[in-house]
Amino acid sequence: MPIDIRISTPAAASGVAAVEEAAFGRRNEARLVAALQARGLAVVDLVAVDRNRVVGHILFSPVTVDGAAPGSSALGLGPVAVAPDRQRQGIGKLLVTAGLAACRRAHGDIVVVLGHPEYYPRFGFRPAAAAGLRLPFPVPEPAFMVLELTPGSLARCQGVVSYAPDFADCD
Repeated sequence: MPIDIRISTPAAASGVAAVEEAAFGRRNEARLVAALQARGLAVVDLVAVDRNRVVGHILFSPVTVDGAAPGSSALGLGPVAVAPDRQRQGIGKLLVTAGLAACRRAHGDIVVVLGHPEYYPRFGFRPAAAAGLRLPFPVPEPAFMVLELTPGSLARCQGVVSYAPDFADCD
């Protein structure tokens, strides 16, 4: 039976929380997801389901770019989690691919991610600093990446990227 990627619903909340907690080894990301969902900031919110079990989750939420042109739409990828017993089976790839397609349908211009620089380039992400984007806190430069969804949009989205305040509570 193939993995089913679908929109997350309130009925999936306990499964999402369990996956987030197991994948990260702490509750912070599960609380972050619940807070973003409660505040209506989950622009794209998907689950990977296998035999009625949530085995993966991905969320994209709005970010602001201080130098962005009016009307620009920037999204942040994260968190993304796969149940530890299902990692390295392609579920993360399915989630990212489906999530980016949904971001395109939602008319997102760019997506940023703070993640593993060896993983995200396979989806087209590249270092954000080279595109004129930076975070308001120090991070290893290769770990902060951007993907242009709408051609030419990076020219209109440059500056400091800020995530929703809920992310500050995730550390």
